[in-house]
Amino acid sequence: MNSPQFSVRLEQTRENYGKFVMEPLPEGFGHTLGNALRRILYSSIPGAAISSVSIGGVNHQFATLDGVKEDAVQLVLALKQIHISYSGDQPVKISLSAKGHGEVKASEFELPPDIKIANPELVIAHLSDKSSKLELEATVESGLGYSPAEEHKSSVLGVIPVDAAFTPILRVNYSVEATRVGRMTNFDKLILEITTDGTVTCQTALQSATTTLINYFSAILNPNPQPTDSAPSASRASSGGSLSIEELDLPTRISNALQKAGIESVTDLLSHPAPELAKVKNLGTKSVKIIEVALKERGLELAQ
Repeated sequence: MNSPQFSVRLEQTRENYGKFVMEPLPEGFGHTLGNALRRILYSSIPGAAISSVSIGGVNHQFATLDGVKEDAVQLVLALKQIHISYSGDQPVKISLSAKGHGEVKASEFELPPDIKIANPELVIAHLSDKSSKLELEATVESGLGYSPAEEHKSSVLGVIPVDAAFTPILRVNYSVEATRVGRMTNFDKLILEITTDGTVTCQTALQSATTTLINYFSAILNPNPQPTDSAPSASRASSGGSLSIEELDLPTRISNALQKAGIESVTDLLSHPAPELAKVKNLGTKSVKIIEVALKERGLELAQ
């Protein structure tokens, strides 16, 4: 088969938006490429987001603050709209301290050098008078796709988990039109429109999505299977560790006892040896055996 020959051009661009045209493509390849790129753009472009926040004077997400127009729920919703650029592997703290009458904007965050906010003019809160103040500390993480607040639960009082939308892609549309080459009229023209949140350019996003597809197709041509013994168990441990205690479907008595002991997730649970768990209040040897059975169903086990 001959190498594909078609052009890719950026037909239209404006802030955070790009319109790409690819032609001429063989009949049917417009939808094949358009659908694949659309799915990868939505799911596999790395980004960053706030995953949890602690607000001065607030112990839970339904609290209110004196002198602040917004309650905690509204503050969290505003924080979710901040578009953050960060590519580090470890969670990073950013903080904000505002005082006096007026608007509080995202630009008032104190940021480390490797973090940038793409929409600094976003209004987070309104302070009502000169004596009003707002202090908060947020955790920024990098990742892919979407991570619900349940995955960021903390046993620390006052830390509010936040739904994290890591993807920097806001919208992807594609359409396919007929185009011609000489007398042949059965070729496809793929029109791909990408809108980002400003933390990456449309060109970078398209290049990243294309590279991801190439890597997966290359793995089909040249498979590199993982070892059959240790790798799967490590993978199961990694995926299972993000589960909450409730997702193990343990009896309510056991779940409550674990949570009262500060064990909120399976990761926390696996860090405690079986003899140590047996000493937890309202647990015992029989309860530990029930826990071990629930973990075994997910390919996990307690340390002995």
